[in-house]
Amino acid sequence: MEAATKQSVTNLLLTVKSASGKTYSQLAAETGLTNVYVAQLLRRQAQLKPDTVPKLREALPALTDELIAAMMSPPWRSYDPNLIQEPTIYRLNEAVMHFGDSIKEIINEDFGDGIMSAIDFYCSVDKVKGVDGNNRVVVTLDGKYLPHSEQRTENMVSRLNLKGSTSE
Repeated sequence: MEAATKQSVTNLLLTVKSASGKTYSQLAAETGLTNVYVAQLLRRQAQLKPDTVPKLREALPALTDELIAAMMSPPWRSYDPNLIQEPTIYRLNEAVMHFGDSIKEIINEDFGDGIMSAIDFYCSVDKVKGVDGNNRVVVTLDGKYLPHSEQRTENMVSRLNLKGSTSE
C-alpha cells in the first residue's frame, strides 16, 4: 500500500475512533485486545484478524466495510523517521538506549544467548499511582524469547538439499 493511501485510511480510522469518544483502553476492554494493539490496528501497523471483526464493529459501529477490508489486508509496517522528534517517542527511545545494555544482559543471564521477539509480542500502556501518589506510566513489552541457534551444517536444510545436487 503506498504511503498516501495508508495515510488516508489511517486518517479515516482515527476519525471513526475520535467520533466514538472512546479511548484506546476502552476499545481494548471491549475487544479483548491490548490498548497498544488497538492503536496499531487503527494506524494500519497491524492486521485485523477475522475473529476480531465482530468485536471491533460492535465497539466502533461507524467502521465501514471498506475500512474493515483495508484493516484486514496485510499492513505496510513502517514509521516516519521524524517521529523521534516527538517528545514522548524521544523519551521512550532514550529509555531503551539508556537501559538497553542492562536489559540485554539480564535477558542473556536469565534465558541464554538470544533476543526478545517483536513479532510474537504484546505491548500495553497502563496508568498507575506511584507510592508518592503521582501518576506513573507503565509500558509493558512482552515478547517471546528467541534463542540464537548454533549454525551447524547438518541442520541447514539448504545444504542438505544441495548434497544430492550436481551443481556443487
